Amino acid sequence: MNPETSETETAPRGILVVTGTGTGIGKTVVTAAIAAIAHARGAAVAVVKPAQTGVYPGPGSDVPDAETIERLSGVTDTHELARFPDPLSPEAAARVSGLPPLDLAYAAEYIAELADSRDLVLVEGAGGLLVRYNAAGATLADLAAMCGAPVLLVTAAGLGTLNHTALTLEAIAARRLRLAGVVIGSWPREPDLAARENLADLETVAGGPLAGLLAEGSGSLPREAFRAAALHGLGRSLGGLGLGLGVGVSGSR
Repeated sequence: MNPETSETETAPRGILVVTGTGTGIGKTVVTAAIAAIAHARGAAVAVVKPAQTGVYPGPGSDVPDAETIERLSGVTDTHELARFPDPLSPEAAARVSGLPPLDLAYAAEYIAELADSRDLVLVEGAGGLLVRYNAAGATLADLAAMCGAPVLLVTAAGLGTLNHTALTLEAIAARRLRLAGVVIGSWPREPDLAARENLADLETVAGGPLAGLLAEGSGSLPREAFRAAALHGLGRSLGGLGLGLGVGVSGSR
């Protein structure tokens, strides 16, 4: 049996919401990794970015997350529902730009319609789980509840991650959302003492094994190499082989 197809029965299906403990911790790369594996196995995959901030015409703009996901995964069925130029929370970015905020009810309906004809719909949030999307205080947690979707939490490896992860997991539990797992979005090439110790401590906080661990710099790889890194680093519940989860205290695989 081909090792790259032996675990397809455990690959995610339906709607999966990807959030993080903050910004810049690898949500987009993790989303792309899940998409890349599913797409390579022939699944119909769509990716939704409900609200993109920090993107505008001209120099200095961030690269849209959907564009990064397309480059890394080969998935072109991507959907951006709202875009705001300032690199702020979706609510603040909408407010300062004078644009209407994202309508979460519309987003939930849009995502549900996609799920009717796709094997997997990945929904990548902006910032963390409780970042506000409108003046009423709606969050990605609300969108996940509206979609009836589990939440995958992407976290950092280093100092401070245990508290951030625990707080986000408490918020997920308090809202009675299903947890799809915890993934380290960027495992350093030379992990320090805190990162090495956090491997075990994050499993304690999460109440079980990590669902994945992607190597630092994975997002700069060519597509085929990225897919290989995704298979290596993501656990079986996300369609990978989980080999990267065997890192030792030295960071070797």
